[in-house]
Amino acid sequence: MIVALIRLGLAGAVVAWLADRLLSLRTAGSGPPPLEMLAVIDAPIDRVWAELIDIEGQPRWMHDMKSVRMDEPGPARVGATGTATVRMYGIAVEDPVTITEVQPPHRFSLAHEGIVAGGGTFVLERGADGTTTIVRWEERLRFPVLPHLGALLSAPVFRRVFQADIERLTAICEA
Repeated sequence: MIVALIRLGLAGAVVAWLADRLLSLRTAGSGPPPLEMLAVIDAPIDRVWAELIDIEGQPRWMHDMKSVRMDEPGPARVGATGTATVRMYGIAVEDPVTITEVQPPHRFSLAHEGIVAGGGTFVLERGADGTTTIVRWEERLRFPVLPHLGALLSAPVFRRVFQADIERLTAICEA
């Protein structure tokens, strides 16, 4: 019985590895595709930017981010580092981050350097009459083991989580 379970486990590992390799060939080395979220917020771009760029305040609208601490005080700037405590699948993990782009009030990017690496970019655009803001959020996640298969299997969960986050951001900015 134990030998059969070991064989089954090994066969499963080989199948998972092959699936990950096949998925990596589909992306031609560019990594797993990003998750993309969108919101149109009934608030001016400066209001949305102020909420977005408040790094230590992001747990107000990012449900799975329990806390974030920047290593140096002051406004967000390229090269600034910090550590977020995030909950993934119910497990709290430390996520070291580095800000990679700040273009007020239009672009903000950071790199995730924890167990699940990757990066996120927010792009803000003024709505047609200036009273609304279009927010596009792209997030790339790279899992340490079987990165392509992990991304494929986790995409529906994380896309739903991140879209709910951006909807909470919307509610805060519109309040």
